[in-house]
Amino acid sequence: MNSDRPIELNEAGKTTLSADSAYTFGFAPGQTLADRYKIIRSTRRGGMSVAFEVSDAESEETLEAQHFPAGLFESDDQAQHFADSLCAWTQFSTPAVATVREVLSLGDAGLVLLTEMPRGRPLRERLNEQPVMAPNLAVGIAQELLKGMVVLHEYGLVHGDVKPNTIFVEDEDEKLNPQMVDGGITSALWMAKDLGDKTALIGTPYYAPAEQFGGESPDVKSDLYNVATVLFELIAGRLPWVGRNFLEVFQAKISTHVTSLRGLAKDIELSDELERAVTSGIQADPNLRFQSAEDFLVALEGVA
Repeated sequence: MNSDRPIELNEAGKTTLSADSAYTFGFAPGQTLADRYKIIRSTRRGGMSVAFEVSDAESEETLEAQHFPAGLFESDDQAQHFADSLCAWTQFSTPAVATVREVLSLGDAGLVLLTEMPRGRPLRERLNEQPVMAPNLAVGIAQELLKGMVVLHEYGLVHGDVKPNTIFVEDEDEKLNPQMVDGGITSALWMAKDLGDKTALIGTPYYAPAEQFGGESPDVKSDLYNVATVLFELIAGRLPWVGRNFLEVFQAKISTHVTSLRGLAKDIELSDELERAVTSGIQADPNLRFQSAEDFLVALEGVA
């Protein structure tokens, strides 16, 4: 994946990255992707990608462009498989998931995923400021996420890595309007690399279920496990398991004893229904968890 073609300047004197240009020193504000998307600023960085706020010259919308470098993939075929998997996310729209607009191939420069600009800020930022959330707000977030998952799962898609860093919220008192970002990226990379039982965990250890530690790909039940874990953290101010390393976290997750939400959130009045819903969601055995987003939603209806 090498090219000697230089980056060219457009008529306005701005650096332009065309679909077949080589790009070796990173993106920066003022540059244009595919002769259309002007980079405004960097917004966030993950383990596999960097995201930018961009302005679409055709629609005049502000979008988010997430860049995946070519070095992430071992071959062109692998990169194409990854792109094809993400293209499936353009088929639907739901408020709880950042809408995917397009997947661009930039040749030697890698791939760019274009989505609507996420609303608000990462939930993790809010938790850093205020670790404990009122149960009604926490349950409301879980309900909205699950409504989005009903749609995702109907299309045969899974998010694969729901956690406070991939949930954006708006700072409103009564309703935070959660929105998931990075949907399908973990699953798409898993499939593109044909990993299966040949891999260690792809995802986030504290939020992923035990079966993913053994190499199983994300699925519907792992999505629900993610949501239950986040819900527990929002109410209790901490996760249901602790560990100083990867192995200790895994051992805590496979225990048949599930940490009591009420036992950690002693100063908060919690209903039996909420305790049961959260406990069901974080069971080590996938067969003991909720089997669908609809089931989880029903369990939360009585505690909203």
